[in-house]
Amino acid sequence: MPIQRLNHAVLYVRDVSRSVAFYQEALGFRVVNSFPGAAFLQASGSTNDHDLGLFQIGAQAGPSAAGRSTVGLYHLAWEVDTLAELERVSVKLAEMGSLAGASDHSTTKALYAKDPDGIEFEVSWLVPAALLDEETLAGRSQIRPLDIAKELERYGAETRGGVGVSI
Repeated sequence: MPIQRLNHAVLYVRDVSRSVAFYQEALGFRVVNSFPGAAFLQASGSTNDHDLGLFQIGAQAGPSAAGRSTVGLYHLAWEVDTLAELERVSVKLAEMGSLAGASDHSTTKALYAKDPDGIEFEVSWLVPAALLDEETLAGRSQIRPLDIAKELERYGAETRGGVGVSI
């Protein structure tokens, strides 16, 4: 049987309380279980037992070198349902000083940010399959800066995005 989807991710962090506060404020996660040095969080729209596990390893932990000098995970990506939500998250991440970039991958509109430990993550909205056209599909060959206002005008604030791959 094939893999269906990613169920959850687990991160090693310096300070579990700081990371919990960040993910709650930035992305609306809620704690569903915790014990000293660990917390399990669920995204507000999720039916998973948990979506993110956090394990504390202490302030002495060095930064992740993944992608710069070692192999390792580049980032995690979470989907939002609407462009209005993507815009809200963009504003929140910018206010928190965590927003690192925003890209238009044509079929995917993506924000990139870093948590307090410098772990990168993505928040994205996917063009629904019913709205894909030849121009949008052809646009996947290049990455452009994201213009959320332009995308809101094109697709509407409340248009529900695709789930997973939108084709």
